[in-house]
Amino acid sequence: MAKYEIGPMAPQLSTEVVALLEQTETATIGHWRHWGFCDRRIQPLLRHKRVAGTAVTLSIPGPDSTLLHHALGLLRPGDILVVDRLGDDKYACWGGGVTVAAKAAGAKAGVVDGPCTDLEEVEASDFPMWSRGLAPITTRIYDLGGQLNKPVSIGGTVVLPGYAVLCDDTGVLVLPPDEAEAEARRAIERQAAGLLAQERTAKGEKIGDRSGATAKVLAGL
Repeated sequence: MAKYEIGPMAPQLSTEVVALLEQTETATIGHWRHWGFCDRRIQPLLRHKRVAGTAVTLSIPGPDSTLLHHALGLLRPGDILVVDRLGDDKYACWGGGVTVAAKAAGAKAGVVDGPCTDLEEVEASDFPMWSRGLAPITTRIYDLGGQLNKPVSIGGTVVLPGYAVLCDDTGVLVLPPDEAEAEARRAIERQAAGLLAQERTAKGEKIGDRSGATAKVLAGL
């Protein structure tokens, strides 16, 4: 078995689908969908960022980031690099140098199922990152192996190359590309209706009356 396994770069999402996703809140889709959400402990390093793009998938073992450095040279504008750390929670594979390289390639964001480092440099680059927090011990070029553009597990969720990735303050959602547009359009409609409902509540309408909860409670007395 080869030390490194590298698949082809997947087709990218259309600019229209990306634009729709970036109007979508992950929590809106969470009203009806129960899969595709990464573990909630994968959180943004920078607040108030909402980005969508095409998944480039990478898996690398604990202390080694050899394949990560190679993958950075393959990224395209619009990609989001998602990194499976194979269960490791000690070594930070992503820091200031990787951030600069990913941004220079035009990547939209990075998602690491493990810790990152160099928060100040990530902030200075204004590059959206999601991870399991921060760690001071970093990876090295140990040439241990890894996989690129193969299925990975990010926060307990399977991500395939070319999947749609939506990241915001609430978390990370991945969608098969043939489902992304429909889910985004449904979410945008739901968000617009939600704003109207909030306006009615602010004007005095009882939320329990609108949702039907009050009627259920009264019927159960």
